[in-house]
Amino acid sequence: MTLKKKISMTVNGQLVNAEVEPRKHLVDFLREDLYLKGPHLGCEQGACGACTVKVDGQIIRGCLFLAVQADGSVVETVEGLTKNGVLTDLQESFMRHNAMQCGFCSSGMLLAAAELIEKQPKATREQVREWISGNYCRCTGYHSIVDAIVDVLDARAKGQKIKPVLANA
Repeated sequence: MTLKKKISMTVNGQLVNAEVEPRKHLVDFLREDLYLKGPHLGCEQGACGACTVKVDGQIIRGCLFLAVQADGSVVETVEGLTKNGVLTDLQESFMRHNAMQCGFCSSGMLLAAAELIEKQPKATREQVREWISGNYCRCTGYHSIVDAIVDVLDARAKGQKIKPVLANA
């Protein structure tokens, strides 16, 4: 019998108190206990990036990070960042470029792209490719994802916003 540990964290702006088994991974806690389905469980080795979330402002692999390690932390998932508008221009650009096909990699890809834009706002196309290389995508071949991220970088450099896809309809 495994003893559960009490944890407390802020997830997408909401205080969460829970009891978890010490070996439970953060991505499993978010999906199974909090019903947040944005982060996915892919390779379970930290290589694919599908489980990417932010902990205390830094992206991490939720499959390599235990829920107990997030005790006292601020955790943000794609759901929270979408709701507060942080990812709006990236999401619009991803839709415009058809960079979200099956959607499995999208949450991790969006978080990686947002971090790149924050840390390297003048990134080149090659730097974008390098930055997202830790996130696997089996559908797009990456070209559309890179195009989407580069468009956001270019728009922000010009002080512009990406127009919603449906705004032209």
